[in-house]
Amino acid sequence: LEAMKEVAANFVNGRKTDRIGVVIFAGEPFTQCPLTTDYAALKSQIYAVRSGILQDGTAIGSGLSISVERLKKSKSKSKVVILLTDGENNGGLIPPGTAKEIAKSFNVKVYTIGMGTEGYATLPQQTQGGNVVRTKEKVNIDEKLLK
Repeated sequence: LEAMKEVAANFVNGRKTDRIGVVIFAGEPFTQCPLTTDYAALKSQIYAVRSGILQDGTAIGSGLSISVERLKKSKSKSKVVILLTDGENNGGLIPPGTAKEIAKSFNVKVYTIGMGTEGYATLPQQTQGGNVVRTKEKVNIDEKLLK
């Protein structure tokens, strides 16, 4: 997550006049920051992202579709989503293939970046008592899907 924040913030640092927003997703999507040219506020919202804010999971299709929803009415010549993910789609109400077709229908270009590791990674898990424990879990990045 910290690496993703740095990648996103560095991308914002390279922009001059683009309107940029942030949609985060886990098991569900959430608009963290609407489209803006206020890059200081945008980066503040990027750095505010934390694990455990959203339902657990990786809802790639839902994250992509809500991003397209935020862009579809834009009058910009170019509409782009940069999708950063750390895994395989395993949640959400909209399959990634459907979200891809929605993006195409609104002329939204999608660039994907898979970040993470193959194998096992330490992940935070919240217990029923509200404590956070770290457990090792198998993780994969679905490169075929991202292509």
